[in-house]
Amino acid sequence: MKFNSILYATTLAAMMGGALASCSDSFLDEELKTEYSTDYFKTPEGLDDLVTGAYQKLKFKFNYIWAIECHNMGVDEFTDANNTMPAWNHYGQSLNSGETGANQPMWDNYYGLVEPANLIIANVPQYYNQNSATYNTRLGEGYFLRAYAYFELVKQFGGVPVKLEPSSSVETYFTRNSEEEVYQQIIADLEEAYRLLPEKPEITGRITKSAAAHFLAKAHLFRASELYSGWNSSYVAADLDAVIKYGQEVVAAHPLCNDYVELWDYQKPNSTNENVSEVVLAAQFSNDEATWGRFGNQLHLYYPSVYQDMKGTKRDISGGREFSYVSATEYTMEVFDRVNDSRFWKSFITCYGANNTAGAPTWTAEDIASGKAPAGVQAGDKRFVAGQIGIKYIVNNPGDTRFENFEVGGADVKALKNGTICAPHTFVRYFKGEAQNWNTDINNTTGNYYGIVPHKRSVALSKFRDGYRNSIASQFGTRDGIIARSADDVLMIAEAYIRKGESSYPQAIEWINKLRQRAGYAEGEDRSVNVDGGQAYKNNAYCSGKGGGYSADGAIYSDANTYYESNNMEGQETTASTKSAMTLNSVADVYDSPTDALIYQKLGCSSPAEKMMCFLLNERTRELCGELYRWEDLARTKTLDARWHAFNDGVSRGLGNFSASTHYYRPIPQSFLDGITNESGAALSNDEKQQMQNPGY
Repeated sequence: MKFNSILYATTLAAMMGGALASCSDSFLDEELKTEYSTDYFKTPEGLDDLVTGAYQKLKFKFNYIWAIECHNMGVDEFTDANNTMPAWNHYGQSLNSGETGANQPMWDNYYGLVEPANLIIANVPQYYNQNSATYNTRLGEGYFLRAYAYFELVKQFGGVPVKLEPSSSVETYFTRNSEEEVYQQIIADLEEAYRLLPEKPEITGRITKSAAAHFLAKAHLFRASELYSGWNSSYVAADLDAVIKYGQEVVAAHPLCNDYVELWDYQKPNSTNENVSEVVLAAQFSNDEATWGRFGNQLHLYYPSVYQDMKGTKRDISGGREFSYVSATEYTMEVFDRVNDSRFWKSFITCYGANNTAGAPTWTAEDIASGKAPAGVQAGDKRFVAGQIGIKYIVNNPGDTRFENFEVGGADVKALKNGTICAPHTFVRYFKGEAQNWNTDINNTTGNYYGIVPHKRSVALSKFRDGYRNSIASQFGTRDGIIARSADDVLMIAEAYIRKGESSYPQAIEWINKLRQRAGYAEGEDRSVNVDGGQAYKNNAYCSGKGGGYSADGAIYSDANTYYESNNMEGQETTASTKSAMTLNSVADVYDSPTDALIYQKLGCSSPAEKMMCFLLNERTRELCGELYRWEDLARTKTLDARWHAFNDGVSRGLGNFSASTHYYRPIPQSFLDGITNESGAALSNDEKQQMQNPGY
């Protein structure tokens, strides 16, 4: 890949600013301009358009499957689902320098952001009116975008070539800068952005001082982490202070939502939940088809469990199009206090409505003859009808004696509850007599869904569900993609205090409690209710009437969950607050946490420091599960090796194996190595390519 080719592809896209619109009055609603040369970027109008177009690159994480591959596969939270991904989930041999899924697009996209950012930084001081109210903002945006691009690159690839001037001709000679040098540049650029950017955005979606502060906190935290222990010792103390400083500023400017569900209560494009105070920066999407571009927001496709092949359910807009690439692991079920922590029930789907009465399963003569069918049913009666619950997931604990397997068919699942067949298709975490199991051995699993490989059945993440698409088959989502929210800053501050040592643990607890108290159920709250973006179908014109986005007699989206049934609390319904139960009273509550005890044991955490960092990473799952942070968090803390082997069933499926000597970094794309030259202008030899490549690839 020749870097000059990025310039022209990117600047052309940058001029096409309309591809980013989210709000009808958004700064991203720009007139399409394609007739200009790069001289256009020597005018204030051209630079405005260039900056606007460069925002397109912020959508990358939400555009396609690469978001899952790079950020939420091959981790402890998720394994691969109905689509097996050996390269990314299993660290198979197909993860190499060739055309392997996300690898090349990741490299191209972020170097494709570096070039317009360099042009902005170079041209704004020369061609923009320095007395303009937007002069500092445009220049600050350029510095932020360049820092953001290099940060995304260094987290995946390690040290990369740092290019700080715009291209004016073909350039083919590049060398890799060290990780230390890349971080120095990232932090310097973010500091400039922080100095220049406004505290409030000109209009929704623009980058602000808080966004620069958020990524300054994150860059300092990453540089202070274990992955860089070979060279970072002189930075760590100051880095941790910077995390606390910048993180506190972000939290003050972007207060946490009062209720966790406010973040995910998506009802229609540009609605209230897309403008909550907690969001620091979001990639802008909408239902305006003219702005979708090649991909749009596709993150809603990858987390759903398959439901359309079950009797009585068929795919609709409210349930989502189940590409089903990732499946939550047993670790993700275990890490939550599912009685007191509302975040589990506000993050995952456990009930699906029935929407196909004609195809619903019936009670059979064999069911009745077994004596296990409910009293009064007749052979041929429907087990459920549209509008009722058709599928449910029971997230119970080992030792629960209520549930047993009865009969499992591909489209018809039958489980017993207290000796009676459940009417809906019922997937159970633990049947009677089953002991705790991490379900990493595919030949030894619990319940009736972990053992289905590929993992088409799972307790699915609900955070990105989108009921406002324009057809059942549409891949184009309408929700904004959250890039940064202040809850992450809370956790970064807590981690910085943990890293400062045992005397600072009480301050870490204080910050963690801000999230845990928010996570507790409020007094009077109904714990049996599900809210997610599938509900947007109710406001979607495409879903009106028969033949629209859902069946005329029901929808897959359900506003119910299995809280009481999963927790064996039926008949014990309560609206009492659990905020006190979620509060950590001292560091002893971390060391002795019953929720985290099995995870400590599995990972061999025994010292205070080990337990505190383990708890922090567990808390990051509880708060940020699925939000495209996990791979990089486990990589920077060098816990990816232990946690993948402990909790991801890739360890037993024979498709690959994580190697600590290789897989903390991604391979440098082969097309880049093939396209550049050495200092003499000759194509790189194989030895020179290998020297530039990351170890093991």
